[in-house]
Amino acid sequence: MAIGFTTCMYCGESRGTDVDHFEPIVRNPLRTFDWLNHLLACSSCNSHQKGKQFPVDEDGSPLLIDPTAEDPFDHLLLALSIGVYSPLTTKGESTIKVLGLNERGLPKGRMHARKVVELVLREWDRARERERSDEMQEHVRTVQDQPMADVCQSMLRQALSPGADIVFSDSPALLALLRRIDLREALLR
Repeated sequence: MAIGFTTCMYCGESRGTDVDHFEPIVRNPLRTFDWLNHLLACSSCNSHQKGKQFPVDEDGSPLLIDPTAEDPFDHLLLALSIGVYSPLTTKGESTIKVLGLNERGLPKGRMHARKVVELVLREWDRARERERSDEMQEHVRTVQDQPMADVCQSMLRQALSPGADIVFSDSPALLALLRRIDLREALLR
């Protein structure tokens, strides 16, 4: 989740400037220097949203998505048209609430990211038609390096899911493009 220009592993928008202990030190001091317990986070997510919050279920298992060990899309569904996450699981619900994933202008940022991804992918397709592999690679890097990488990942997943024709009803050409194997392979490298 922290691909691109060192973006926050939680919100994906802001620049990751802090190192967050996913499981707070006060809860488990033995994980203080555990590499997998260190997540790159923006100061808003680290200090203002999550802080020392670490909700657990009745068994003591974390109710926050650990982006180093779990696929967030197993717990979250992104409504691409409005940039808002809906929970698929209790863990997704808790993560949205604790990290404020539908606050702080994040939905607007995701909607903007979708527009950027669409424009760049259309340029990728034009470069493909002209057999300009260098331009194609440049467009892929542009998508991969932008904030809100979760938007592109969600677009790729939803393009193959049932109901994709409805989700992308405003842009059937984009849907066809998102289903191209060569583009998917390039973006997922």
